[in-house]
Amino acid sequence: MKRIITYNVNGIRAALTKNWLEWLNESGADMVCLQEIKASPDQLDTKVFDQAGFHHYWYPAQKKGYSGVAILSKHKPDAVHYGMGIEKYDQEGRLMRADFGDVSIVSVYMPSGTTGDERQAFKMVWLNDFTNYLDHLRKERSKLIVCGDYNICNKPIDIHNPKSNANTSGFLPEEREWFDNFLGKGYTDSFRVFNQYPHQYTWWSYRANAREKNLGWRIDYNIVTDNLKDSLRGAAILPDAKHSDHCPCSLDIDF
Repeated sequence: MKRIITYNVNGIRAALTKNWLEWLNESGADMVCLQEIKASPDQLDTKVFDQAGFHHYWYPAQKKGYSGVAILSKHKPDAVHYGMGIEKYDQEGRLMRADFGDVSIVSVYMPSGTTGDERQAFKMVWLNDFTNYLDHLRKERSKLIVCGDYNICNKPIDIHNPKSNANTSGFLPEEREWFDNFLGKGYTDSFRVFNQYPHQYTWWSYRANAREKNLGWRIDYNIVTDNLKDSLRGAAILPDAKHSDHCPCSLDIDF
C-alpha cells in the first residue's frame, strides 16, 4: 500500500519555517504532491528532502514567488513530465506528472478566479483545456491519480455556506457543472468513498477566525480514475496540519 498526500503549502519556504519537514517525516507519505510552492529549487536547501528519503521534482512558475507545483516520492518515478504543453499554463507552473509502472500521479494547481472577471474567464478556459489534456493522456496512461488544489467546491456539502457563496468563484454553477461532468468521465473523488459527512474542509480564509470556527471549503482532492477505485484503501483530510491556509489530504491505495 502507498500513501499519497496532496498539500497546497502556500509557499514551501514559509511552510518549512513552521516545522513542515517534521510533519512530513511523521506523515507516512510515500508520495507528496505540492501546490503553490512559490519558490524554485535554487531558493531552497533541497538537501533536506534528500535526507528525508525523497526524490524531489520541482516545477516553479516563471514569475517569482507565485504558483508552482512539485512531487516528492520515496520511490524513483519511471519518468517525470512537466507542464501540459500549453504555454500560458506552463509558465505558471500549474501541472506536472510522475509515472510509476502503469500508474501516473498528477500534481495540479488549478487557477483561481477570485481576483476578477479576467482570471475567472482564464479559469474556465483552463478547465476545458485540462479536461482535454487528461482525455488525451488517458489514451496512453489509463490509470491516473490527479492530486491537487482544484479551487472548486463540487457539492453544497463541500462548503460551509452554500447559499451565501452561490455566486462566488469556486462555487459558481458553471464550475460545479464542470466538476460533475469531469467525474462523469470516469473519475472518483476518493475522499467521498470513505467519508460522507459534512463540515469536511481543506481551506479556510485567514479572516474572521474561519479555521477555528471551521468555516471552510473543500477544494483539494485526490481524484482517481474509476479503474483504480477497487484499489483504494483509505482517504482522509488532515486539518491538524497547520502550515498553510490549506490542509493536506491523504489517499491510501494499492498499486
